[in-house]
Amino acid sequence: MTETTPATAPPARRRRTPWRAAFFALAGLAIVAGVAWALLGSRLFVVRSVTVTGTHLVTQAQVIAAADVPLGTSLIGVNAGQVARRVESIRQVASASVAKDWPDHLVITVRERVPVFAVKMTGGGYDLVDPTGVIVRWSPAQPARLPLYLTTLTGGGLRGDPGLATAAAVVAELSPSISAQVANVGVIQVLAGQGVTADEAYQVLLGLRDHKTILWGGTGDAAAKNRELAVLMRGSATYFDVSAPGTVVTK
Repeated sequence: MTETTPATAPPARRRRTPWRAAFFALAGLAIVAGVAWALLGSRLFVVRSVTVTGTHLVTQAQVIAAADVPLGTSLIGVNAGQVARRVESIRQVASASVAKDWPDHLVITVRERVPVFAVKMTGGGYDLVDPTGVIVRWSPAQPARLPLYLTTLTGGGLRGDPGLATAAAVVAELSPSISAQVANVGVIQVLAGQGVTADEAYQVLLGLRDHKTILWGGTGDAAAKNRELAVLMRGSATYFDVSAPGTVVTK
């Protein structure tokens, strides 16, 4: 009679004891708490210095004061967007960006407004305005490099003025040889009507230092206008209407 050997039963799985699960859970919480403390509550990652770049018209002290980030502030808690907006409240600042340089440094980069026109003031001096009409600063004399903007408005009344914006766009697209000759800039508003595009709503008139006048027109076809003027201004004419390239009028 043959004896049969009973099949070996598979080893029973070890049961995970409750204390081991609790240990790993507590360890995970401790790690998270430690990281949070290091970033938010410790002195390891706090603002110890602030660097400001791009300033010419305003001082670094003005920018730091507007940023309002006291030394010792948690670096991770600094809201870069809010800090940038506070810096942009400075009139001469066009835009600002804020970067965190870990572990303890803040970098503020400023782009200042650049004046493009001088506006004569009734009380004397000149307001120097940027393309949006914001007064960048006041000057007792007209800077040689800035053309005079002909207007009945004061510098403070030109903020957001579409005519000034058109004039600034035109000056920016002039060839260097013509741009260097511009003494004053005026704008003629065209009555809205059929066939008048947004680019033609304001016609820009340029007065040159040699007493020549250019009716540039709107902001379109800059390359064609510059080419035509390069040829026509070699003659004796003193008035050039290039507002409609291809049908130039000279006098």
